Amino acid sequence: MQNIYDNQEFYEGYERLRANGAGLNEVLEQPALRSLLPSIQGASVIDIGCGFGDFCRFASASGASRILGVDPSEKMLGVARDQAKPREQYLIGSFESLSVNERFDLAVSSLALHYVKDIRKAFQNVAQVLKPGGAFAFSLEHPIATCGQGGNGGWLKDRDGRKVAWKVDSYSNEGMRQSHWFVDGVIKYHRTVSTIINELVDAGFRIDRVLEPHATPEAEVKRLELLEERRRPPFLLILAGLQAVEQADAVDA
Repeated sequence: MQNIYDNQEFYEGYERLRANGAGLNEVLEQPALRSLLPSIQGASVIDIGCGFGDFCRFASASGASRILGVDPSEKMLGVARDQAKPREQYLIGSFESLSVNERFDLAVSSLALHYVKDIRKAFQNVAQVLKPGGAFAFSLEHPIATCGQGGNGGWLKDRDGRKVAWKVDSYSNEGMRQSHWFVDGVIKYHRTVSTIINELVDAGFRIDRVLEPHATPEAEVKRLELLEERRRPPFLLILAGLQAVEQADAVDA
């Protein structure tokens, strides 16, 4: 897994983006993700790709009994640990290397899965750290956004620079995409919506809810440029439940 967040130039650019609120996390992705969640009160929570620990602190404030944040970036975890609440713990790790000796009521992941090469293994690992009947809520860049990265995607503009339409290209050609985001060579992985859903089901999950959100109306009033997020979905969010293994009733011969 590429650990781009420990690249100093990338990290500084991302830190500025989050600090000035110019990204879509606070106004779009996080409100949508939190709307999916079951009750956190008294629940044990694991946040995979926890970054600065924002969701972990939200879970703590919402009454979670235990919160574990996992991320491959030492720089991000350094910030998370500096702001940690008593019930929070942070560990170096990733979807691919996830290995903990406990089970959680809720797994959450915010905008991390598009960096993961082997999504099948990722979903299997999440299933291993959830209690039977536990929930998994996650967001990732929408496949419409990732399919054409590397020069073949993005907005189609007219000669005056106005955005005419969003280009969708190579949608069914799954695999690695390289793009420029703060630095060159940022690696993400594109897969179709059907692949994401089917891999979840194969890992033992049921699909409870799917969202393709735009910004909140309040945010759109304050920032009119957010209205363009209604023209194509930037993110895909899914709430999935881990199916409990049913024990077959003994039948007398």
